[in-house]
Amino acid sequence: MSIKTSIPDLLTLISRRFEQSISVSEAFFTREAEQIARACWAVARRFHQGGRLLAFGNGACATDAQHVAVEFVHPVIVGKRALPALALTNDSAALSTLAAGDGTRQLFIRQIEALARPQDVALGFSLDGRCENIVAALEAAKHRGLLTLGLAGCEADLFRQAELAFCFVVPARDPLVIQETHETLYHILWELVHIFFEHEGLLASEADGINIDA
Repeated sequence: MSIKTSIPDLLTLISRRFEQSISVSEAFFTREAEQIARACWAVARRFHQGGRLLAFGNGACATDAQHVAVEFVHPVIVGKRALPALALTNDSAALSTLAAGDGTRQLFIRQIEALARPQDVALGFSLDGRCENIVAALEAAKHRGLLTLGLAGCEADLFRQAELAFCFVVPARDPLVIQETHETLYHILWELVHIFFEHEGLLASEADGINIDA
């Protein structure tokens, strides 16, 4: 059995896909620009104080955790400094052991308890915003003094209720669009953190924030 699709149908599908990707992303970054700048500043301060980035997520989001971690450890732009980052999803032996013994809710909590330090940054991903184990790990990180960032999609009530330092929710239900927006967001995070490191005197100051309008 063959499925026939006309060229006009394909062009319509492509057009709709681009339109959705662009419109959702544009609305998100317009709304969240100031908070994103503040989050980047806070992450840069943690790195400057000797902190590390600990990233984690389930399923497809595990690859986002690995993606952002490797970009900090091995910058793709020549001349940018390497910064310590770790994807908690990389250790399959530890993850499978923890899942078998404690269930998935405790999956990343145990790693946070064993590895995290108060100056670190915890970055959790969830495409549908309903990953209880990601929220639980972020809450555990918050109680240990880590800077917490949640990247989620859909309505993400669990993430909002956790009262994280920064919570970025992409108001969409298409997981592809959500993932695309998350990827752009952590690329901006990477870029702005390195821009702040070009002004280390500012990072070393006692200032708690930045003047967005400056």
